[in-house]
Amino acid sequence: MESRAAASRELLLAALEDLSQEQLKRFRHKLRHAPLDGRSIPWGRLECADAVDLAEQLTQFYGPEPALDVARKTLKKADVRDVAERLKEQRLQRLGSSSSAQLSVSEYKKKYREHVLRQHAKVKERNARSVKITKRFTKLLIAPESAALECEALGPEEEPQPERARRSDTHTFNRLFSQDEEGQRPLTVVLQGPAGIGKTMAAKKIMYDWAAGKLYSGQVDFAFFMPCRELQERPGACSLADLILDQCPDRSAPVRQMLAQPERLFFILDGADEAPTPGPAEAAPCTDPFEAAGCARVLGGLLSKALLPRARLLVTTRAADPSRLQGRLLSPQCADVRGFSDKDRKKYFYKFFQDERRAERAYRFVKENETLFALCFVPFVCWIVCTVLNQQLEHGQDLSRTSKTTTSVYLLFIASVLNSAPTTDGPRLQGELRKLCRLAREGVLGRRSQFAEKDLERLELRGSKVQMLFLSKKELPGVLATEVAYQFIDQSFQEFFAALSYLLEDEGQTGAPAGGVGELLRGDPELRGHLAFTTRFLFGLLSAERMRDIEGRLGCVVSQRVKQDVLKWVQDQGQGRPRVAPEGTEETNKREEPEGAEGPEEEEEEEEEEGEEGEEFNYSMELLYCLYETQEDAFVRQALRGLPELALERLRFSRMDMVVLSYCVRCCPEGQALRLVSCGLATAQEKKKKKSLVKRLQGRLSGSSSSRATMRKPKASALRPLCEAMTDQHCGLKSLTLSHCKLPNSICLDLSEALRAAPSLTELCLLQNGLSEEGLRVLSEGLSWPQCRVQKLRVQQPGLQEAFQYLAVMLRHSRTLTTLDLSGCQLSGPMVTYLCAALQHPGCHLQTLCVTSVELSEQSLEELRAVRRAKPGLVITHPALDSHPEPPSGVSSAL
Repeated sequence: MESRAAASRELLLAALEDLSQEQLKRFRHKLRHAPLDGRSIPWGRLECADAVDLAEQLTQFYGPEPALDVARKTLKKADVRDVAERLKEQRLQRLGSSSSAQLSVSEYKKKYREHVLRQHAKVKERNARSVKITKRFTKLLIAPESAALECEALGPEEEPQPERARRSDTHTFNRLFSQDEEGQRPLTVVLQGPAGIGKTMAAKKIMYDWAAGKLYSGQVDFAFFMPCRELQERPGACSLADLILDQCPDRSAPVRQMLAQPERLFFILDGADEAPTPGPAEAAPCTDPFEAAGCARVLGGLLSKALLPRARLLVTTRAADPSRLQGRLLSPQCADVRGFSDKDRKKYFYKFFQDERRAERAYRFVKENETLFALCFVPFVCWIVCTVLNQQLEHGQDLSRTSKTTTSVYLLFIASVLNSAPTTDGPRLQGELRKLCRLAREGVLGRRSQFAEKDLERLELRGSKVQMLFLSKKELPGVLATEVAYQFIDQSFQEFFAALSYLLEDEGQTGAPAGGVGELLRGDPELRGHLAFTTRFLFGLLSAERMRDIEGRLGCVVSQRVKQDVLKWVQDQGQGRPRVAPEGTEETNKREEPEGAEGPEEEEEEEEEEGEEGEEFNYSMELLYCLYETQEDAFVRQALRGLPELALERLRFSRMDMVVLSYCVRCCPEGQALRLVSCGLATAQEKKKKKSLVKRLQGRLSGSSSSRATMRKPKASALRPLCEAMTDQHCGLKSLTLSHCKLPNSICLDLSEALRAAPSLTELCLLQNGLSEEGLRVLSEGLSWPQCRVQKLRVQQPGLQEAFQYLAVMLRHSRTLTTLDLSGCQLSGPMVTYLCAALQHPGCHLQTLCVTSVELSEQSLEELRAVRRAKPGLVITHPALDSHPEPPSGVSSAL
């Protein structure tokens, strides 16, 4: 059956070609004043247009069939009635009666919902298989940003509760726009999370549930899904009305009436971090929904609420660089997409595999591989793992081949796909792979995700094996003909192949992109977040094992030069970068003042400064992720020699973040320092289900000693992986600082165990961490252990006057502690007496005691003077003492 759009274009072009030059001139002048739905083509596009150009402009601006109506009416106004009548008759013959009469908004709502329901009922997987969204979608954990701040209000003796991450069901999606405690409803909600975590799938499920009447019932009339990555490559100018029409089933949508009630509209901007930042020429955001502007201005207007400020907006973005996007948003409510819970990971495996026995075997294997199981919290990685395992099970292969980093999992997947090709195609396939990698690299550096046929022809990829395996074909509606574009089956694959291109690049290769790996690593800082995952993949491919895999499984020779270039770049990061101010300096003392000491204006300034610092420290965490991907201890150790101090500030550690940090600490060289400032160390957990009344009664009535022992068994804290890494015999961590981090008793217990066995830790600094009396007691026990090597200790925790007796007891038993800094603490008279007795104990080896800024009575000062006279080798610093008014050089800075 003939395409109605194509037939409309032919009828329109034939009618315009029948006009004389004079008639065409009159037609152009009348057309400039022929609006449809309040819109008309700008005169600049019409002034010099011939018949072909006019047909293109009419079709592009109004749509194929509405363009026929506009042309017929304009022909009448231009007094070319015979052509107008002939166009009407030919249209009736080929297309039937006109269907352009617009429905009312209330009538169109039903039609549009049915269209959206059909559009989003199925989703394409990366292997081009379509599946129902209701069967493939597995619930994710979504944690509101405010949940991370709940532990800040807890007292020093309270245990912070784990963040309450809710599963992404209809109830959770409805709550995204629910009213807060003050009765305010957010109009902008940001879903942020790493690549492949399921943000796009969640956004499409929201569209589907809305169309099915399950979401925002009675609140939203029209919802629109806008993929920013594709829109940024849309040619020419467009208006928001144009983008809305693109979402509709036909071009006769009552757009003006729809836009008349912006509070009933809902826009989903998927991948908003890919939205281009408007250039200087278009810095002002678009404010008119009918203004034809660049996509950057239109999207910028939606993001900043300059355009339709009362409309609802859901934004998805990668978490690599959220600050870049949030600066463009107006009062956003943020939520973290945390991926699969342990329970939902199992559900996904059973959904993926058709055979229940095969699903159980695959899931059991992954569950036993702790690191691989942790990676599967990302849905896309989980899909790749399932795909690889399914192929291995079908061919009877050993499942242990599956690796434990994202890079290795991707490499194994690609190798398994390529190995399906005939062996004789090996050399040709390797050449195609190099060209595919070059295409991916050009796209990543140029921020392009769609490629025209000419791009594939230029690299001789059109019709190739790799095109069919890794590129998906997409047909885009053109003006006079359908345009074909290609894109990688997932953005992460484009980033992986771009990283692989640097290792497959021959030094003298003709046609290779200029710049080499330096262009990726030392490029524009503005692109740092955009290139983060490409950089991670690059590091992952540098390990000796991955290089052997590339040569063995892909049959490609890799460049050894790249590894040395990357190593030098990492070591250079420690040169010229601002170091964090040493604890005890004026800068940090400001931050350590008790709460309430600052005015509101000072607090606001401090928040701004911390925000800027947070971006710097996020970059440090990203660098650790890169090093983790290598899984090559010697490389990581050598790289960290250029970064003697790892400083991370204002981060909320996820389980995977802690795995990454722990690995890098395990590999750190001698003399390494680690500083965690204002970091959230509680891992996000699923909201626990309430037990039934019967089960609770059974638990209370059960008096077995085994159940009571289970209740008393301490749970592992979020910091346990790091504490275990510190005790590794190859760990060279010398100094650890925890500042404003909220340390519950469970963390203190794990840290105490680490202090007993850490081979290189000689300096410990604990500042304003909300320590409880019990927490300080277990830490003191660890410091008293004969094998503890800590020589310098600084504690600053106001409000624990009586608990310092545990530190005094520790002084009697510690064989290594030589410096103790209690500056900023509160010490009562009896506690000073108790401390002085411990200082004079024969087992005390302390050489320096710093009590600067501690308020002491005259009696306490006299007791300290008596200790100094009794032990001349002990240096005690306090402004009121008659000697050593300043601490010895190197003490505070070292701590």
